[in-house]
Amino acid sequence: MTGQSNEKTRFFFGSSLAYSYLWPAAVGTFARKTQRKITIFLWFFARLFVPLHPIMTPQEYVQLKAFARQDGALLSLLWLAAFICYVQGLTNPLLGMLALGFMAYSPFYAASRLRHFRNYAREGIISFARGYAYYVLTFFYAGLLLAVAMYVYFAFIDSGHLMATFTEVLNSKEHRQLLDAYGMTEQVAQSLKEMASLRPIDYALNMLTINISAGFLLGLPFAAIMQRQAVKS
Repeated sequence: MTGQSNEKTRFFFGSSLAYSYLWPAAVGTFARKTQRKITIFLWFFARLFVPLHPIMTPQEYVQLKAFARQDGALLSLLWLAAFICYVQGLTNPLLGMLALGFMAYSPFYAASRLRHFRNYAREGIISFARGYAYYVLTFFYAGLLLAVAMYVYFAFIDSGHLMATFTEVLNSKEHRQLLDAYGMTEQVAQSLKEMASLRPIDYALNMLTINISAGFLLGLPFAAIMQRQAVKS
């Protein structure tokens, strides 16, 4: 019974991890449109940070970016650990669970760094706009570092290992039965084909896009929660 239970657990997490990492195929076309993507994000950053200049001194703006860079580097280490555990987790369910845990924890870790910035650098007072800018910048810097790490991995280290692991996992007897049951055999085969055509820069740019988008979305509730206004005497 124990062996059967372990096999079911391994199958469950192997399936969820394998399917979750087919994101490069789903957005591969978007990842190749580099110029359009960069234009969109430059527009978003301009809309977000240009209005901040009238409410911040140059020193405060430098302070904001300095803390965001520092905390972005820390957040990137968490993401890098999640990526390493994910790659190994395709064949090790425990590491796969750890990878999912790291990713689930990362927005709250960034929020804890925002609280530290508010209490340590801003003396307990921060507006929604400044907190939101800090959160987005933190994700931006972390995303840049992770994108560089992923490019190095896929360009010089992977050598087709991840693709081979996907193919092995998805072609196993259990997975073939699951795909047949849901009528996804052709869809997954096409996804694997598209994934195999991606370049290292496609993986890196796609992950950068995802992380920056996550920063824009997750920053809204966390900036609202962390904002503190000065108490009028």
